[in-house]
Amino acid sequence: MGKTRLAVIGCGMLGNVLVDAYNQGLLEDYEIVAVLGRTPEKAQALAEKANCAVAGDINELLSFKPDYVAEMASVESVRDNAIPILRSGANFVVLSIGAFADKDFYEEVAATAKEHNAKVHIASGAVGGFDVLRTISLMGCSRAYMEGHKNPKALQNTPLFTEDLMTTEDAVAFEGTAKEAIAFLPTKVNVSIATALATVGPENLQFSITSTPGFVGDDHHIVAEGPGVKADLDIYSSTAEIAAYSVVAVLQNVASPVMF
Repeated sequence: MGKTRLAVIGCGMLGNVLVDAYNQGLLEDYEIVAVLGRTPEKAQALAEKANCAVAGDINELLSFKPDYVAEMASVESVRDNAIPILRSGANFVVLSIGAFADKDFYEEVAATAKEHNAKVHIASGAVGGFDVLRTISLMGCSRAYMEGHKNPKALQNTPLFTEDLMTTEDAVAFEGTAKEAIAFLPTKVNVSIATALATVGPENLQFSITSTPGFVGDDHHIVAEGPGVKADLDIYSSTAEIAAYSVVAVLQNVASPVMF
């Protein structure tokens, strides 16, 4: 049997981490056949690293007949490309999960996947515990919330940033729902939508962001409760590379005879 054909959307830092993992033998069941990115120079460099083709658009990417497409780009990329990918019969590994805050889009994606016998795999990004969160949801999740912890510099050039955050210790920069958060921060809180989809939904998951000057990385605290059960998770990462490795983990899992 030949190797599973893999295409990659996103040629920035995360795409490079995935290709590095591929070159290190962590995706031995796969062959990267093509990459697609916004910047031609970055796409060409990543294609050379992966020893594969560069696609100019989604139609050209799909002409390489990938079995899986791994997205490591943006919410906009998921919105633009999910439907054609699934209509082609390819499975879609999604990192920019914030796109699914739109319930109508989420339902369209799910219906398209079912119609074309394809799967959408939600990567955990910088969080995790989806197995236990889904279990509690099935048992009747009555309450779920999530708290994020960031350096205020991570909020610069967003509607949440104020100069006061640079000097105030443990300032609450945002409180609301996951759906409201992704509207303010479309590239920075995809993890809140992933957690919401695993529990009570983007409209119901309460989410907050605390800003601390000098804080390194991201810390995410998740609590979900149901009848007779409670999960209390805390995931810290000093680097965004954890998001790329979560895609590697998904790809390893679906290729393995034993799935976690």
